[in-house]
Amino acid sequence: MDRKPRRSLHRAPAAAVAAVLAVAAALGVAAPGATAADRTDGTEPGTARVPLRVATYNIHAGAGQDGVFDLDRTAAAIRDLDADVVGLEEVDVHWGTRSDFADEARELAGRLHMRVFFAPIYDLPPATPGGERRQYGVAVLSRFPVRGAWNHEITRLSTQTPDPVPAPAPGFAEVAVGVRGVRVHVYATHLDYRKDPSVRRAQVDDMLEVLAEDRGPKVLLGDFNAEPDAPELARLWGPLADADPDGGKTYPAAGPVSRIDLVTVSPDVTVTGAYESGTTASDHRPVVADLLLRRRGR
Repeated sequence: MDRKPRRSLHRAPAAAVAAVLAVAAALGVAAPGATAADRTDGTEPGTARVPLRVATYNIHAGAGQDGVFDLDRTAAAIRDLDADVVGLEEVDVHWGTRSDFADEARELAGRLHMRVFFAPIYDLPPATPGGERRQYGVAVLSRFPVRGAWNHEITRLSTQTPDPVPAPAPGFAEVAVGVRGVRVHVYATHLDYRKDPSVRRAQVDDMLEVLAEDRGPKVLLGDFNAEPDAPELARLWGPLADADPDGGKTYPAAGPVSRIDLVTVSPDVTVTGAYESGTTASDHRPVVADLLLRRRGR
């Protein structure tokens, strides 16, 4: 278990990992059997490259393009991606009536038989006395063991307070996943949606600072609320690469006009394929990428 200190942590790494493992145990999640990685063309365990399928999906708090809350439909859309690791954005945990006060992170993990780490952006008092705290943020689902998990702070402009000013706030998730002897760092993010790009530019700088602390293969997943060629994302390219530069639009899910949902990877990760799903189980389309990770010493 990784216990390395982090400057921008919102919670202790050990506690975060314990939470992931507790959820896995409570849900009866066993070690993965057949995974998407097993089915990548021509790559067998023990070779120099280790396959991994990842995805990013803004789940719109479990509501489809039709505005109807249906977490079973959300789970089915994720299952159809057949991804080993999935970054989720707009995840409600006991948030409100729009999602029936569900713990979406835990419930999706249970339906999909995956491990989960939830990183709240907002953590508010219960709606009623004695109720659960209201949380909203991002999550990472994984078929593979989670060796470490952190909820980092990045610059944010709150949607929950009047006259907000940019300030550090949590909700940038990182998990260290063990994939057949390769340790890969996977990050899930949801950047600011406003027209003013200044907060997104600051968020990019903050994320790159976090990524620079880690060694080895890295995968950054998320809803960037900007096209890849937006000036505020420019500093990402070099440390990372767009896994699907010729990919289709992702938002809105029905008749998309913008490509704002991205899978990005570090230079030591090889992309063998990528696509966006046409599902309308959310107002965003998910993006899937097939990757190859290099084993150390090869």
